Amino acid sequence: MWTAAGWVLMGAHLKYASYVARHKWFVFRAGLKTKAPLWRLVIHDWSKLSPAEWRPYVRSFYGSEGRTPEVRAAFDGAWLHHQHRNPHHWQHWLLREDDGPTKALTMPESLAREMVADWMGAGRAITGKWEVASWYRDNRDKIILAPETRELVEQLIDCGQ
Repeated sequence: MWTAAGWVLMGAHLKYASYVARHKWFVFRAGLKTKAPLWRLVIHDWSKLSPAEWRPYVRSFYGSEGRTPEVRAAFDGAWLHHQHRNPHHWQHWLLREDDGPTKALTMPESLAREMVADWMGAGRAITGKWEVASWYRDNRDKIILAPETRELVEQLIDCGQ
């Protein structure tokens, strides 16, 4: 028998599933524009369906318990898991040198194209708009990219608008 809390939890899971489906659809559509490889678009963000990511994401974005320190810590672990299993994230291409500095490695072109499609698709899934240029302008200084990767990303963003 379902309790009220059980229905609330089920609703949170369904909302997240709906978001993931929308996100994947919009990334697929954007990836056709950025010319990301079709297979990359099909498998895009599959790790979000894994137990390591699913529950922490649901709790963080749709949970009724709020963003407690426990929920935030679980999300941080899930986000790190996601970045390490999805090479279309720029964070995947950062090398922390043993002596301290962080170096941005050049992303393969196919993954940079998927990354821009990811940004476009996330924006569309969240805001309902195809608008990546202003988001990129607002976040550019936080995104660490190798110069040749940044050049391609900015060309793709200019063409996608």
